[in-house]
Amino acid sequence: MTRKSLQPHRVAVYFAPATQSAWWQAGSQWLGRCAATDARLDQPAVPGVPTDLQRDLTADPRRYGFHATLKPPFRLQQGLALDGVLQEIQRLCKDTKPFDLPPLRVAMLGDFLALRPEGDNRRANAVAANCVTSLQPLAAPLYADELARRRQQPLTPEQDNLLQRWGYPWVLDQYRFHLSLTGGLDACNDAQRAALLQAAEAVFHPLPHCRFDSIAVFVEPRAGDDFVLTDRLELRG
Repeated sequence: MTRKSLQPHRVAVYFAPATQSAWWQAGSQWLGRCAATDARLDQPAVPGVPTDLQRDLTADPRRYGFHATLKPPFRLQQGLALDGVLQEIQRLCKDTKPFDLPPLRVAMLGDFLALRPEGDNRRANAVAANCVTSLQPLAAPLYADELARRRQQPLTPEQDNLLQRWGYPWVLDQYRFHLSLTGGLDACNDAQRAALLQAAEAVFHPLPHCRFDSIAVFVEPRAGDDFVLTDRLELRG
């Protein structure tokens, strides 16, 4: 049985920079893990932030790998396998042209640090919307406990409707393209937050424009495993 005929625990559809690019290398180094090879990496030192704290603060995005979400992680419908997802993404790629993202800048997004586009990002938003709607027929419905857990966070009526329809509240009109650099920073003091932001700016702001030229597929092989980059499908529009 081939890898593509297997059914992983969950599948996620992401934007991820090309694995040979400076963006992928910098992002993986920042998080301390390469999702393409599953190799653990030494993170850049951040003055004033202890190494153990830095590892803790980046633990959540490290598990998922360096990426921007297009279609959030989902379980496949019973009887479907990864090749079904790849076929649908190939269809999307056929009609989508590659493009440069607006400059990516380090910023706080809620309580975490992320890379956010500076300027018009309608093209990436459109790709994400297409992934959400086109791939939803392949996604299994949320379990009742999954739905209840996601409803524990404060949601607007619109976000709750999106959660029920698409399995996630921050899609379509509520979507915000970003590449996470940390989890929540509640454990940091103001000086440590400032040091993390400054260190991230030093790593990412000198990089060239980031090219959106593919759609990436990550899988969670078993529940709780780190997500692994398995496929990058080139945009061919």
